[in-house]
Amino acid sequence: MRRLGKTRRTVRTARGSGRVAAAACGAALALLTALPAQAHTPGTAAPHWDLKDTGTASVRFRGLAAVDRHTAWVSGTQGTVLRTTDGGASWRNVSPPGAADLQFRDVEAFDARRAVVLAIGEGEASRVYRTEDGGTTWTESFRNTDAHAFYDCLTFFDRRHGLAMSDPVDGKFRILSTGDGGRSWKVLPNDGMPAALDGEAGFAAGGQCLVASGTKDVWLATGGAARARVLHSSDRGLTWTAADTPIPAGDPARGVFAVAFRDRTHGLAVGGDYRADQPSPRAAAATGDAGRTWRPAGTPPPAYRSGVAWLPHSRSAALAVGPTGTDLTTDAGRTWRTLDTGSYDTVDCTADLGCWAAGEKGRVARLEN
Repeated sequence: MRRLGKTRRTVRTARGSGRVAAAACGAALALLTALPAQAHTPGTAAPHWDLKDTGTASVRFRGLAAVDRHTAWVSGTQGTVLRTTDGGASWRNVSPPGAADLQFRDVEAFDARRAVVLAIGEGEASRVYRTEDGGTTWTESFRNTDAHAFYDCLTFFDRRHGLAMSDPVDGKFRILSTGDGGRSWKVLPNDGMPAALDGEAGFAAGGQCLVASGTKDVWLATGGAARARVLHSSDRGLTWTAADTPIPAGDPARGVFAVAFRDRTHGLAVGGDYRADQPSPRAAAATGDAGRTWRPAGTPPPAYRSGVAWLPHSRSAALAVGPTGTDLTTDAGRTWRTLDTGSYDTVDCTADLGCWAAGEKGRVARLEN
């Protein structure tokens, strides 16, 4: 929700943003956007990913919800959910009990106490859990009973209204809706959903295949078919339009893996081929018309990317992450430059300039000056 400082998919309050002085924000943002030049200047301090010790080296974190510079939630394999409230200095394991066999690929946080996590998989492996006490207790609010459904991502417009998406069932993507903060869910009618392409699906790679901006707009990223598409709804998932992107598809491993919108019209898409031995040309695209048309990046990231986030208080800067590195654009997605070669699957930034990333081997990091 952009007016509350949302740069990706996490619902936040404006309280933190109000406390940040404009001068401090401007100075920090200048450092971020100057990073490519600074990286080659000896003796010049530059922002960098500061790895945090999560104590979970065997877990891969593909779900990330950054609340602010101090508070973040991550979710991943082995049914793991962690939370920090001290900037990553310490982490509390708040995993739902009995969930060790689940993969939590997406987490959406309202604050330090309230969060919703999505477990992905076929049939009953797809589930939604909700906590109101910082993960001390969890309530299972949805369990998929359709063997043909496979839920990939979820997103929230505000503290009450949210959606989750499943790969196509009976030829169309399935949308799940909540109006009470994730306490209950219902499948929306599919009359307004265009037919899926042969082999088309979403990628549960970093919690960004379904993202919202504002109170009603939401985008769904796809791959696996002859064309990689982004679907857009302006009425909270009731009706959708589909647009082709220039990101290569034509294979189950290729397509758009993540999208991010800084407002209802300006968006970025990243993806490629997730197989390490395959190239990923044209792995990024941008839109300025709410996703009706997409233009390829003139200089795209050099490899597959599974996460993307706009930098706060900027109309042109964003980060993209993947297993082979982090890239920065300072011209709204026209060109990208690699900043770091560490492995991350997802990224999220907050209004108080708290950018976080998470990935394999328990890796979680915060961007530091």
